[in-house]
Amino acid sequence: MCGLAGLLCPRTDIGHEHLLELAGAMGDALRHRGPDDDGVWADAEHGIALAHRRLSILDLSPLGHQPMASADGRYVIAYNGEVYNFAALREELLELGHAFRGHSDTEVLLAAVVEWGVENAVARCNGMFAIALWDRHEQTLWLARDRVGKKPLYYGWAGDTLVFGSELKALWRHPQFDNGVDRNALALLLRYDYVPSPYAIHTDTFKLMPGALLRFDAATVARGAAAHDPKRDQHSYWQARDRMAAAIRHPFDGDIDAAEDRLDDLLRDAVGLRMVADVPVGVFLSGGTDSSVVTSLMQALSAKPVQSFTIGFEGSHHDEAPLALEVARHLGTAHTELYVSGADALAVVPRLSAMFDEPFADASQVPTALVCALARSQVTVALSGDGGDELFFGYTRYERALRNLRLQRRVPAPLRRWLAKSASGHGEASRAGGFAAFAAEMGAQGIGDVYRNRIVRWRFPQAAVPGSKLPATMYDLAEPLGGVGTPADAMMLADYSVYLPDDLLCKVDRASMAVGLEARAPLLDTHVAEFAWSLPLQFKRGDSGSKYLLKRVLKRYLPDAMVDRGKRGFGAPVTQWLRGDLREWAAGLLDPSRLAQEGYFDAELVGGLWRQFLAGERRWHTHLWNVLMFQAWQEHWKTERNEVGRSVWMSTTGEGGL
Repeated sequence: MCGLAGLLCPRTDIGHEHLLELAGAMGDALRHRGPDDDGVWADAEHGIALAHRRLSILDLSPLGHQPMASADGRYVIAYNGEVYNFAALREELLELGHAFRGHSDTEVLLAAVVEWGVENAVARCNGMFAIALWDRHEQTLWLARDRVGKKPLYYGWAGDTLVFGSELKALWRHPQFDNGVDRNALALLLRYDYVPSPYAIHTDTFKLMPGALLRFDAATVARGAAAHDPKRDQHSYWQARDRMAAAIRHPFDGDIDAAEDRLDDLLRDAVGLRMVADVPVGVFLSGGTDSSVVTSLMQALSAKPVQSFTIGFEGSHHDEAPLALEVARHLGTAHTELYVSGADALAVVPRLSAMFDEPFADASQVPTALVCALARSQVTVALSGDGGDELFFGYTRYERALRNLRLQRRVPAPLRRWLAKSASGHGEASRAGGFAAFAAEMGAQGIGDVYRNRIVRWRFPQAAVPGSKLPATMYDLAEPLGGVGTPADAMMLADYSVYLPDDLLCKVDRASMAVGLEARAPLLDTHVAEFAWSLPLQFKRGDSGSKYLLKRVLKRYLPDAMVDRGKRGFGAPVTQWLRGDLREWAAGLLDPSRLAQEGYFDAELVGGLWRQFLAGERRWHTHLWNVLMFQAWQEHWKTERNEVGRSVWMSTTGEGGL
């Protein structure tokens, strides 16, 4: 796992050394992602520079150094991620006449591009990756991202220069990147707790979508951000919606026993591929279904005890550590658990803005950061159970949405329209339950509308962010799957396409890479996902609850009593924090005069929610947490920009350099 950064300038008057300095500064901002090695490459004639920070996982020798050139010299790559099927691709390429100096997947990826071209090579890769690839013959930059969006890739304009990197902090290091806050993206943050792709918190800045390719040359860069439409210009080489629809049209034709055998085989392959590394590998174990499946399969495939890691919370009724310990003892893993206090958790909060560097408000980021730090003390790679909920009907909110859809359809259409119209005057009160919430459901045109009401924070964030408009995401589609499959399929697709990459995977990527840990998610293997999509709903939603088939597989390794347990989640007591130890911190960030001066929020509206929350009138903790995360991020961003400005000043006065 690594970090990448770079720039492409349409001007050719930038000297080679200055290009190296610019890219090197951007790469240095990502040191935490790759503490083991660094490299910079530039071609001043074409205004391109690439930087790379390496976390050595495969081929620890210098032969894995990046940026790396292809054997024929045509391509130069900076690459973040892992291609799990690289060994099979390597054998195929050897038969086609390619030779390899080392054993890294980077070298295999370059040979694949030489042999099959960029899009076909990427489509053959089973893995997680973000790629920046320069084609010397065509003078073209290619950006690519894996199918599900495990690895991040930002890009945007700094003046007339295209800049890109694994995290925004790399883009910030370019002296001309002074892009302000995109108010529309801020409204999205309030609605979802994160900024969905392809949007980013800054103007003229974007995220590459999962499963997408993007091509730039000097002419497209010169046209600038105003001419760029990410939804038009990003080209999909793989789309979850199309693949799910195809799987539903060609469903699995076996019985439940055959499905169980097939899923066990697929998961064994996925876990086995992700255990390949030249460094120690462990697993996050919460005691829930998903992490227990991954841990069970790892232990079944390992000749020695697998290292498993759990965080416990002192005095919390949500503590899963005892469940994880029970699973670990049964499987015989080398288990490490760490109990943390509320003070330990709160100590993470001031570091969140630097860790995520785009405002991010999923409060489970706190325990995720703690367990990543624990794992990194003993291993360099850790497997996780991410993806099980989105593939196997794991969220209780799916059941609630289906229930609400059934109720809504029983109400006569004229009455539904009247109720929906009356709900529009309730504002955020429609999020807090009661008649207003019921009436808000009546305007739904499909399962997508019903489900959106289950997952959004602010229902009307434009009211809180003056001058904003709310960009559309898949959650705004009444029928996310276009009417194919069941309403349950449509909800799982929306979560797989938006919530999974932009919340869950973003959270794990930033928390793990902040401590130089690589996280791998076998349940998100493409073969596992496409098989899950081919299954009838009753294989996922059995009489005993959600994840029916996944639990059947787990019962091959654990006793029934360890499997048939309720879902607890991996959260944080935000209400308790904001009324206790974080109250003073929050009050400072939400000070009405400060909000009015900064101008991003409606100070009266936000202040009213804060007062109601403190008085115990409403549980506005989720609404307030995403405002607070933006406010804290804003302070961090300004500090970082001031530091860049100071470095530039020192460079121009001869007192320092980039």
